[in-house]
Amino acid sequence: MKQSIPEKDKQNVLSELKKANASFAKIYPGDSPERQPVHTVYGGANLFKSDTVVKMGAVALSHFKTYAPDFTVLARALELPGHNALPADKKSIETMMKGFERKGATTENGRLAFTIYNKIIKKLEREALEDFRIDFEDGYGNRPDAEEDATAVFTANEVAKGMKEGTLSPFIGIRIKPFTEELKNRSVRTLDIFISTLVDASGGKLPANFVVTLPKVQIPEQVSALVRLFEIIEANTKLAPGSLKMEFMVETTQSIMSSEGKSPLLAMVIAGEGRVTGAHFGTYDYTASCNITAKYQKMDHPVCDFAHHMMKVALGGTGVWLSDGATNVMPVGPHRGKDLTALQQKENAEVVHRAWKIAYDHNRHSLWKGIYQGWDLHPAQLPIRYAAVYSFFLESYDDAALRLRNFMEKAGQATLSGDVFDDAATGQGLLNFFLIAMNCGAIGEEDLVATSLTMEDIRTRSFVKILDARLKKAVS
Repeated sequence: MKQSIPEKDKQNVLSELKKANASFAKIYPGDSPERQPVHTVYGGANLFKSDTVVKMGAVALSHFKTYAPDFTVLARALELPGHNALPADKKSIETMMKGFERKGATTENGRLAFTIYNKIIKKLEREALEDFRIDFEDGYGNRPDAEEDATAVFTANEVAKGMKEGTLSPFIGIRIKPFTEELKNRSVRTLDIFISTLVDASGGKLPANFVVTLPKVQIPEQVSALVRLFEIIEANTKLAPGSLKMEFMVETTQSIMSSEGKSPLLAMVIAGEGRVTGAHFGTYDYTASCNITAKYQKMDHPVCDFAHHMMKVALGGTGVWLSDGATNVMPVGPHRGKDLTALQQKENAEVVHRAWKIAYDHNRHSLWKGIYQGWDLHPAQLPIRYAAVYSFFLESYDDAALRLRNFMEKAGQATLSGDVFDDAATGQGLLNFFLIAMNCGAIGEEDLVATSLTMEDIRTRSFVKILDARLKKAVS
């Protein structure tokens, strides 16, 4: 057949294209296959101790059992599917529970609520907190230098103690103050004291998945400055180069649109030189920067939706995790003490359930937008975080399982026949649905059957590796 492009000319063109494609792939490597926590719990640095995570988990479990003594109460509070048809008397509820336990998975009214309820209990007993951030910013405030110095030393030693005792959350870190002109020196001093003390106390180690959160980032140079400081700390401690990771917070309009009229978010990630793991949205600072009055500063406000979409568009494919903010309505009743009247208990339950529903709706709204992480500020919010996550994944499970199964078959056929299959990013995105669902406890190993995946596949956390393994198996 006739061709008009000489081989040498073609190779010259494609060689240049190869360089451009490689540069693109370096910036956009695709979704990270690593575990992403479903939440970050923030707590003032002055309150942190080595057993804080354990105690918060116990409080969360006790609170949940108090205000949701059975699955029907949870279903009604959150208006889960089928809640209107659930019984109210104890005997009927017990009969229904026994039926669910005996029959296994069904589509009967209440089955989803029953499943979610029991998964929440197990999660709170096993791993109530996935990520904790020791806060030296808003949750701590501006204090005398001597006091913040002492707090940095104390919390670092407590983290080292928690590492030794195994009481820390799977993900942990600190939030320092912003790198504004007014606070940059205090911020760097706290960072230096904390990391230096921690490394000294731990024998040169950091906790697993440790990260430093930089708030109110407005320009890439603030990220670059933190990277340079990381390098200096690593060079003067026992830490290996590249050990320190960071996440930055999107809390102002300038984080969304720069003075040049474009999004600075990708430039911020690039300025992180591979150290940026996440971008977290600060709901209340951001809405305030948009002149939204306090009454309407909520996670589902349209200005937040706009910012979230900008974050997804700017950082899609970079592997940087996105996190939403927090619901600031705490599920805590107005009456305290052990000897409460029936009326007081009822009023407490009503307040708690209203707050639960607000948090549940906000969390589901985030998940609907494809943001799979958010903040929690109080132990009582943890059960509802998991209720939202579990309901979201369980309701979407059948469709996702079918799509992944079909996708795996299509990819496998293309690979075995020698065709080029270049949609690995989509495959990784589908796989990540199940990785997140399994990590947080929404689904178990038995739920993988419908996807054609095995636990061995899941452990690779990589769509490409799964295809490669299946190809080698087929060839052999």
